[in-house]
Amino acid sequence: MRKPASSPLRFLLLITGLWLLIFFLTRLVLLSTHLSEAGTGFVTVFGIGLLYDLSFLVYALLPMSLYVLLCPPALWRSHGHRWFLQAMVALSVFVMLFTAVAEWLFWDEFGVRFNFIAVDYLVYSDEVLNNLLESYPIGKLLSGLAVIAALICIALHKPLGQIFRAPLPSWRMRLTTLAALLIVGTGIVLVVDQDTPGGHGGNTYQRELASNGPYQFFAAFRNNELDYQQFYATLSKGEVAQHIRGELAESNVSFVGKDPLDIRRRITQSTAPAHHNVILVTIESFSAKYMGSNGHLGGLTPNLDQLRKESLYFNNFYATGTRTDRGLEAITLSIPPTPGRSIVKRVGRESGFSSLGQQLAHVGYDSVFVYGGRGYFDNMNAFFSGNGYRVVDQSSVDEADIHFKNAWGMADEDLYRQTLKLADEDFAKQKPFLLQLMTTSNHRPYTYPDGRIDIASGAGRDGAVKYTDYAIGKFLQDARSKPWFNDTIFVFVADHTAGSAGKEDLPVRNYQIPLFIYAPKLITAREEVQLASQIDLAPTLLGLLNIGYESTFFGRDLLQPSALPARVVLGNYQHLGLFDGKDLAILSPRGVLRRHDDALGASHEVTVTADDPLITRAIGYYQAASYGFTEHLLDWPAANYASDK
Repeated sequence: MRKPASSPLRFLLLITGLWLLIFFLTRLVLLSTHLSEAGTGFVTVFGIGLLYDLSFLVYALLPMSLYVLLCPPALWRSHGHRWFLQAMVALSVFVMLFTAVAEWLFWDEFGVRFNFIAVDYLVYSDEVLNNLLESYPIGKLLSGLAVIAALICIALHKPLGQIFRAPLPSWRMRLTTLAALLIVGTGIVLVVDQDTPGGHGGNTYQRELASNGPYQFFAAFRNNELDYQQFYATLSKGEVAQHIRGELAESNVSFVGKDPLDIRRRITQSTAPAHHNVILVTIESFSAKYMGSNGHLGGLTPNLDQLRKESLYFNNFYATGTRTDRGLEAITLSIPPTPGRSIVKRVGRESGFSSLGQQLAHVGYDSVFVYGGRGYFDNMNAFFSGNGYRVVDQSSVDEADIHFKNAWGMADEDLYRQTLKLADEDFAKQKPFLLQLMTTSNHRPYTYPDGRIDIASGAGRDGAVKYTDYAIGKFLQDARSKPWFNDTIFVFVADHTAGSAGKEDLPVRNYQIPLFIYAPKLITAREEVQLASQIDLAPTLLGLLNIGYESTFFGRDLLQPSALPARVVLGNYQHLGLFDGKDLAILSPRGVLRRHDDALGASHEVTVTADDPLITRAIGYYQAASYGFTEHLLDWPAANYASDK
């Protein structure tokens, strides 16, 4: 007859069983929300999911295992210690239930398990905590979880009593068990990585559901930057130089960099500079699909639909990423999304670049980054102040001038009032200005001042979109009365879409955003259908201003006649893509190369090699961008800069 498990081991098995049950139920609930998209891969979801659940539990149980296996027998058998262990059971159940609910909320927002976004949320805890408090009934939720944890602990009172009465193991058995856990933990570090097996390609929902949220969180915390040379497919320097220079060889360009991968080039203009003012508004989480002129029936965007008719509007325009910092990086630096975290958040290496603001400040502009929230979030203050801008954020504004604010910052209309004030001040000084704005209202908790629109504040995304549209309409109405209006170019562009999750690693359609360039006295209204990227915005603006400059931008002037092949660059934390209007090339860690044919349609995935023409183009962009960043080839050449003023 087999000898029953010892008391500490049975205690650890009980905790493990409870956690595995919660992980299973979490995965089941998340699966139910995307059952059709996830398909029939239940063996993958739950089989591989069990592997990752156990991998996390080996790490999580090590501290508790050390305690219970090394606990002196006299202490273990004491009455008070038993109550302490029961409390530990209740606490662990509460923590795992809380984690399950947090995963549900994160999944509802982003369509993925915990990843680097969750890590960022931990870093910027004030905004995130306030956002949660304003979005959900946190007090009731935590109270409910505490009650459930207590009821589970009460139900386990008898089994726990039996466990505590079980015999204690010998010290030899205790040390053997600990050694086994340490060996298994070391093996997991070496064998199990952040990606589920087959972690590139296939059904993204299946892979996300198979992963373990807490395990993913700690893996992302550990690996928040990726070295391109180490993890991705590369070409020789000469090949990359040939391809990337071919992508940027416009008619008014001459390359001046000595390094083969230095894209620095001289941009010349045939006419004199026109120092028009620029107000560039980056709208939080605004998808083109919400516009009535794109078929949305909710009547959410009457002002933007009218603005579309009066603007140079790009209807085939794409964001580079899925986060605000990626959008700001692309618009400001005109660089593809390098792997890992964005340049905006690379503390200690986020400044000194040839940015849009730096270029305009050099020719006499007042370049200002104007943010509705607190600019330490996402390291924005450090990034913009280090790249040619002065910063005006919520903390710079008198409280009397803020009529409404939520967890993320002041309402858009307050941001626009500050913008009008800044423009008036620069106009009075006869100084041209670049005011680059970042809004906050179109973000959960979706709250805004009462009485502005016919949807109640906090009711959801539709209300926030309609308020965003209202605030833009009011801003332009007020701006039209200003003496600087006729000499100002207004740009409205999203930082990213409202939702980017999909069945694929890079669902191209979910990266499409609107771009309006509005200046009724300066620019003829029309629609542009050409494929365009956020990285093209800065060179296009400088082209509109007829400014010659030395460029480190990977983007193109969209209004310059060109025979260059169409493309947009887009990515997320790990996967890097290049879309040519039909097919999508994807570069992934471990040198994985894929192509999605008919990316906006059936999106048939095939594995390819580096000599595939679309893959070669993608490698050219991303290898050159990563190399340029690492080798400081994209820096602002303040000492020897010679430009046309």
